[in-house]
Amino acid sequence: MLPPTAPAPRGFSRRALLAASAGLALAATGCTSGSTGAPEVSTAETDQLAGQVAVQETVVAAYASAAAADPTLGAEVGELATQAGTQLERLRAAAPSAGPSTVSSSPSGTAPPAGADVRGWLRSQVGAAARSHADAGVDQTGARAALLGSLAAGLRGHEAALA
Repeated sequence: MLPPTAPAPRGFSRRALLAASAGLALAATGCTSGSTGAPEVSTAETDQLAGQVAVQETVVAAYASAAAADPTLGAEVGELATQAGTQLERLRAAAPSAGPSTVSSSPSGTAPPAGADVRGWLRSQVGAAARSHADAGVDQTGARAALLGSLAAGLRGHEAALA
């Protein structure tokens, strides 16, 4: 006959397991009393984001200039121009320190060279802005990085549509 064995260890109760899980979750997220969890935004990040507003203003002006130089193209890319303007509004909202708009109501600030392929010129303007937003997004954190990545991707779509 076998000697009586001790009862098998019972393990964790459901309550103990939940308490331990909650403690681990708090430790994993770095939750401490008094912290907001939002990363600090450096002055360099703020300045760089404000600089991207100027880049997007250039895109909006380029669409206006292209439409003035080639009304047929302007009608064709009207929706893209509207999207670029909406992107600019979102960027300005994220970078309130950007200051007032530098885009004038007339498209004279940015214009395709005389005799140039207007579509090609516009595509190069849009492509340069997409690269600028993508490069700047690398140095940003959180929502600012996501916004710049989104703008870069959107402008890449514009660039493909203009090809």
